[in-house]
Amino acid sequence: MTATLLFCCDPLSLRKVDEHFTEQAESARAAGATVALLDHDALLTGDIDAAVRRVARDSRGLWYRGWMIPAQRYRELAQALSSRGCSLAVSPDEYASAHELPGWYPSFEELTPRTIWSATRPGEIPDESVLAQLVVPLRDGAGIVKDYVKSRKHEWDTACFIPDLRDSENLRRVVEKFVELQGDFLTGGLVVREFEDFTDRAGGPASEARV
Repeated sequence: MTATLLFCCDPLSLRKVDEHFTEQAESARAAGATVALLDHDALLTGDIDAAVRRVARDSRGLWYRGWMIPAQRYRELAQALSSRGCSLAVSPDEYASAHELPGWYPSFEELTPRTIWSATRPGEIPDESVLAQLVVPLRDGAGIVKDYVKSRKHEWDTACFIPDLRDSENLRRVVEKFVELQGDFLTGGLVVREFEDFTDRAGGPASEARV
């Protein structure tokens, strides 16, 4: 069966693949795959029918390749595609497990910094005493705060990095700033991870590879 890849379309030209994925789409076509288009902007704003308008009916086993989608929007995408006789190769439950930290952490627990988390709503900031108790399982030293999906690494000193996890006053200050900056986009809850100073063999910053 021919594979079908669902790419994000160009926001300014909905019949074309987003320029960031053009080369991948061309490679997919060259390998004999079919390319379908998703309007990512429409999906995120809740116009689900418009988002899938250019997906051919009865397309089965669609592999999504594009920008990040919140787990709930992915579920809505799956429902909209189902109404057109289509299906995604990765189910909404599988996507959520791979996308949000509590889903994937047990599989990588021995390979990733020790982590704790707590479900919270956007704008909710736990009391200082609650946060101090939350990080008890983590070792003394530095940590970082994030949500189930994203961090504020570009606001490293004010909304991400915690030099001393036992300094509960500063812990709450960093968490408060993180929650403020995430706003309504805070996903799932708060995550605190032990900080690891990853370096390469030459002593420089470790490189990162994403698929």
